[in-house]
Amino acid sequence: MASPDKYGPFAALILEKVGGKENVAAVTHCMTRLRFNIKDESRIELEGLKKIPGVIGVMQAGGLTQVIVGQSVGKVYTALCSEAGIQEEAAIDENLDAPKGKLTPRKVGSNILNYLAGSLTPLIPVVIAAAMFKTVQVVLGPDMLNLITPDSDLYMLLGFIYSAGFYFLPIYLGYTSAKKLGVTPVLGMMMGCVLIVPGFVSLAQAGTPFTVYGIPAALHDYSQSVLPVLLSVWILSYVEKLFKKIMPDSLTTIFTPFLTMVVMVPLSLCLLAPAGAFVGDYIGKGLTGLGNVAGFIAVAVIAALWEYIVMSGMHMVLIVTAITVIMQGGHESLVLPAGGCATFAAFGMALGAFFMTRDKKEKSLAMGYFVSGVIGGVTEPALYGIGFKYKRPFITMSIGAFVGGLYAGITGVGTYVMGASNILGILGFVGGGTANLVNGIIAFALAFVVAAVGTALLGRFGKGVTAAPDTGINI
Repeated sequence: MASPDKYGPFAALILEKVGGKENVAAVTHCMTRLRFNIKDESRIELEGLKKIPGVIGVMQAGGLTQVIVGQSVGKVYTALCSEAGIQEEAAIDENLDAPKGKLTPRKVGSNILNYLAGSLTPLIPVVIAAAMFKTVQVVLGPDMLNLITPDSDLYMLLGFIYSAGFYFLPIYLGYTSAKKLGVTPVLGMMMGCVLIVPGFVSLAQAGTPFTVYGIPAALHDYSQSVLPVLLSVWILSYVEKLFKKIMPDSLTTIFTPFLTMVVMVPLSLCLLAPAGAFVGDYIGKGLTGLGNVAGFIAVAVIAALWEYIVMSGMHMVLIVTAITVIMQGGHESLVLPAGGCATFAAFGMALGAFFMTRDKKEKSLAMGYFVSGVIGGVTEPALYGIGFKYKRPFITMSIGAFVGGLYAGITGVGTYVMGASNILGILGFVGGGTANLVNGIIAFALAFVVAAVGTALLGRFGKGVTAAPDTGINI
């Protein structure tokens, strides 16, 4: 455990306020948040949790209790797992002890968001790493600096690594979604492999008729897809549990995985994967249609609302949609440019707060939030440490995001690579050429400057504000 003396007591307090380790069905983390699956939410001491020094904020959305602690979340998570006796990154089947309540539309929606978040969030390192290699390829290639040619080994290597991240998305998602649902992870990976095995892809690209056990299958190229494997692993979770339940112990090791895949292959190739591809296609068309109908106003409005959508947890739906559009058309001009403008507006809000407050402690915290955003790519510290704390900066942040989004929409800025959410986020525009890159930078700069200046002009809100107690924990 990293720095046990520093993070152990902090983690123990969090664990106590969420109802103790016996109330935790599962816990994971993203870039700034501990994400708890709680058995009984009535046992959470919500106000006490919020008041723990070092906790920036608490959100309950998508079936999760999310405790925002900042960029030290990895170390806090390690300490918490040690305190609770939970193996890090281990999948715990929350369905085993989850309360059996009435299945309402709200609960269905929460379960879907929970599944999407739990499956997609662990992919962030892969997506960012692959996108950065693609960005370097574009910057060094003939479209920009022209330092390497398309037939050079370095150019091709950078492309290979990018493809390794995005082409094999169904396999990565097979693993993460399987862990989320308590399925045997390698079976989830195998389900992803079935969708992109080279022979199958070749048949799909050639349009060759194909049957599974005599059942006609609608063939598609599922590489770089999201929904087909998510649907398949969801159903696989029920199939595997059924065979585990009815199979004798002496036979389960061999026949449970085999029979699970025997059932899932036709279900996936003939029904679930084509359905996922169909839904994904119409989601992409719907998003494109929204952009065509509402035009630049849609980008501006989404930008203004983006950070509030993120705090609600609903952004994962839009992210999945944006990924689908990029995979199908090569770029996306609505959600990702809007989200980028909102992110830079949050950075601007943090810098504006630095100049607005007199309190040295608050000034130091604001600069920390700014740096953690621009360098680390996280906005939660600014949102909870400044926005929720002082309220009015949320207004200037939204105005800045709106202005940046408006410019991005008018100039048709497109994001070609999903990558970093920090200052390097501007590199997502390079695939669209110099004009797209320049307009993207201007859009982000407008969002940043308007939010920063607006926040600074709000007044010296830090006067008389008591700084948060120093816990020694860097948030």
